[in-house]
Amino acid sequence: MGLFTKDIKSMEDLLIHGLQDIYYAEQQIIKSLPKMIDKSTNRDLVAGLKNHLEETNKQVERLQKVFEKLDKQPSGTQCPAIDGIIKEADEIASEVEDKAVLDAAIVAAAQAVEHYEICRYGTLIAWAEQLGHDEIVRFLTTNLNEEKAANTKLNTVALRKSVNAKASTAA
Repeated sequence: MGLFTKDIKSMEDLLIHGLQDIYYAEQQIIKSLPKMIDKSTNRDLVAGLKNHLEETNKQVERLQKVFEKLDKQPSGTQCPAIDGIIKEADEIASEVEDKAVLDAAIVAAAQAVEHYEICRYGTLIAWAEQLGHDEIVRFLTTNLNEEKAANTKLNTVALRKSVNAKASTAA
C-alpha cells in the first residue's frame, strides 16, 4: 500500500491520507517503544524512551482531535515506511550482543523514527496551512516540536551521556 494507492483526488484527500499515515505510525511506535525500553541499559536512554512513550500517547490524542476538527473518524492507513524502520530496528537489535553497542543501535533506530515523524509533521503542517485548516496546525505543531525535542535528547544521550563512547570501546 503505497502513498498513491488510495483514492486521492485533491490536496484535502492528500492531507487526510497523510494524517492517517502518521496516526498509524504513532500507534506502531507505541507498540515498539516498550521493546526498546526493555532492551536498553543506559539509564538516560531508558528515561528518555519512557518519557517519549508518554508523549507519543498524547500525540495520538492530539491526532484524534485533528480528525475530529476535520469531521473525520480517526483511522490509520498502513505505513510501509514506519513498518520498515521498526523492522530494521528489531533486526539490528536481535543481532547485537554487547549491551553498550545495543544502546547505540537503539539510539540510532529511535532517531530514524524521529526523523520520519519530523518529516511527516512538517509536511502535514504545510498542507494544513495551505488548505486554511488553521485549527489543526496548532496540534500538529505541538507534535512536531515534541519530535524535534526527542531527537535532540537522543543526540544528547548518544554524545554527552557516553552511549557512543561506551559502544566504541566494546570488544
